[in-house]
Amino acid sequence: MAGSLFTIDGAPSLRPRAKIQSVLSSPRLVASMATCCRDKVENGLLPLFSHLASTGTPFDMQEMFSRFMFDLAATPLFGVDPGLLSFSLDMSMPPMDAAVAMDTVMEVGFIRHLIPVSCWKAMRRLNIGSERKLRTAHTVLRRFAAEMIEERSKITLNRGRCALSNDDEHEDILSSYINDPDYTDNDLLHAVLLSFMLAGRDTIGTTLPWVFYNLAQNPGIVSIIHSQLSPIASRKVPASTGAMMIFEPEDTKPLVYLRVALYETLRLYPSAPIERKTVAAGDIMPSGHEVKVGDTILISLHSMGRMEDLWGKDCLNYNPNRWLSKDGNTLRYVPSHKFLAFNSGSRICPGKEIAVMQMKTVVATVLWNFDVEVVEGQIIQPKPSCILQMKNGFIVKLRKREL
Repeated sequence: MAGSLFTIDGAPSLRPRAKIQSVLSSPRLVASMATCCRDKVENGLLPLFSHLASTGTPFDMQEMFSRFMFDLAATPLFGVDPGLLSFSLDMSMPPMDAAVAMDTVMEVGFIRHLIPVSCWKAMRRLNIGSERKLRTAHTVLRRFAAEMIEERSKITLNRGRCALSNDDEHEDILSSYINDPDYTDNDLLHAVLLSFMLAGRDTIGTTLPWVFYNLAQNPGIVSIIHSQLSPIASRKVPASTGAMMIFEPEDTKPLVYLRVALYETLRLYPSAPIERKTVAAGDIMPSGHEVKVGDTILISLHSMGRMEDLWGKDCLNYNPNRWLSKDGNTLRYVPSHKFLAFNSGSRICPGKEIAVMQMKTVVATVLWNFDVEVVEGQIIQPKPSCILQMKNGFIVKLRKREL
């Protein structure tokens, strides 16, 4: 995806990054994304999880969150809901062609890190192996972006106004780019839009299964989160007896412990497990190693999160308390160069707080309404990819909580 923020750096990246920061700092857009998240949880995730809980059906939580986040990333981006999370009573769901293509992009990207540049460039020229898969994936993703833009245009024509009604709180990201003279080239526009999709779906969709994996093994931490949600729940009046409790983004905003539970998951299971840097000027690293212009440096965030020198003797344990100040009520300062899950410096994730808001909304609502049981006998391990998905999925059962 040439031209996306993932493939440019230095001076050429400044203008696109400023554009993205401007778009994601819009109060209307942030409010729209919060509303979209809440609505998707209420009308998509909870009905699905309620059905699965009532039938006691084991399911792959990773796939369901991938579908959920695909819809949640695309809806505020294009103003159109792809509906990947929609289901019928026989649990049939729409195909995931575009989502699978996004997974392929990340898997092939990882392979490129492992083999000489000359090898993957030769495969690209010959259109064989992993590079053939990548080309096919790019075709699928470009077609998906074109279909979403076309669908949005149809909605605009039918309504005679924006893709999402001007008299509600919604706003789509595409509107900020489609009339921008810098993005008149369709390939560039598609690359930017798909960058938003990758950033939105992959980071959160990858993290959520690891969050519930960790919480399922630490019931004491789940109890603490329940105790902090309880006063909020007591103030909310359910629509009917037995109705699902939904926590609004504003409800979970002050919950520091919920945030640190997410941070602790990202420490151990960062959604992007490696960082690749290219040396711009020769230097001596703090370790004493000399690097030259053009050298590649791979930083393992997955390993950094498990280093005793950085995190102490309990570095392998899931312990959200390490993020709390001494009073236990506020977030302890941890420099971004130590915790790189959201990157650092000029390349820090501009959508960090949006991502945290979405994850807190999902985790709080699911934890309050359901008990999550991990099905025994499965092997939980990372898949070789640029994103830290579970190789074999994450099979769980849900039980409705008695409140």
